[in-house]
Amino acid sequence: MLKHLTILLAFLMPLSAPVVAQDFQKGLAAYDTGDFATAFKEWKPFAEAGNADAQSNLGLLYDNGEGVPQDYKEAAKWYRLAAEQGAAKAQYNLGYMYDNGRGVLQDYKEALKWYRLSAEQGHAKAQINLGLLYDNGYGVPQDYIEAVRGYRIAAEQGYASAQFNLGNRYFKGEDVPQDYKEAAKWYRLAAEQGVADAQTNLGYMYDNGLGFLQDNTMAHMWYNIGAANGSELSGTNRDEIAKEMTSEGIEKAQAMARECMSSDYKQCGY
Repeated sequence: MLKHLTILLAFLMPLSAPVVAQDFQKGLAAYDTGDFATAFKEWKPFAEAGNADAQSNLGLLYDNGEGVPQDYKEAAKWYRLAAEQGAAKAQYNLGYMYDNGRGVLQDYKEALKWYRLSAEQGHAKAQINLGLLYDNGYGVPQDYIEAVRGYRIAAEQGYASAQFNLGNRYFKGEDVPQDYKEAAKWYRLAAEQGVADAQTNLGYMYDNGLGFLQDNTMAHMWYNIGAANGSELSGTNRDEIAKEMTSEGIEKAQAMARECMSSDYKQCGY
C-alpha cells in the first residue's frame, strides 16, 4: 500500500482575521525550514479550536515524529478529527492507518470507508488504495472492475503506480480486453516517471514483439534503464538479449539509454 502523504494542506482564513492567518503561516514557514517544534506550537491552538487543516497537520507531525515524539495513536486521533470534518487528505491518512494497523487495530472495512470518502473528493492516492483493496478483496468482496476504475482515475491524474497497475490489467486482459498497445501506453507513462518494473515490462514487450514490432535495441535500452533503477530481472534480461545482438547494436542501445535518462525520460528511443 502507498505510504501516507507528507503534504501540508493549504489554509485559508477570512480577511477579518489577518493576524490569525499570519500565525498559521508561521507554522507553515517553520515546517518548510525543518523547525517542526515551532510548527507544532503554532498549529496546536488552531487544531484544539477545531480547525481541520491544523488537525490534519498535527496528525502528520505525530505520524512522522516531527517536532514531537512519534505517536501513531495521537496521529490517528488528529487525522480522525480532521477527517470527520471532510478533510480529504486526513481521510486518506486515516484510511492508511487502518489499512496498516498503525495507531489503530488493522481494519480493512474502516480503511475502505475512509479511502472511499477521500477518493470521492478526487484524492488520487486514495483512489489507488481503494483499487488495491478491491483488487485483493480486503474489506470488500473482490471486484476487479472497481479496482480498474480506481486505477484509471488515478492514472489519468499522472500517478505512476496507478499507471503501472493499469498497464498490468491491459497486459493480462483482467477485466478489460487484453490490449498490448494500451498496456504499453500506461507502462510507458509509468516508466517515464522512473518506475523500474514498468521499464522492465516495456523491455519485455519490445523483446517479444507485444504491442510493438520486435526490437532488440529498444528492449535492451529499457532493460538497461530498469536495471539501473534497481530491477534485477531487467539486468538478467538485458544480459540475455545482448547475446543475440551485435556489439554495434549494444552500443547503440546503451547510448539510447544514456540519452533517455539524461533527458529525464523525454528522449527515449530512436
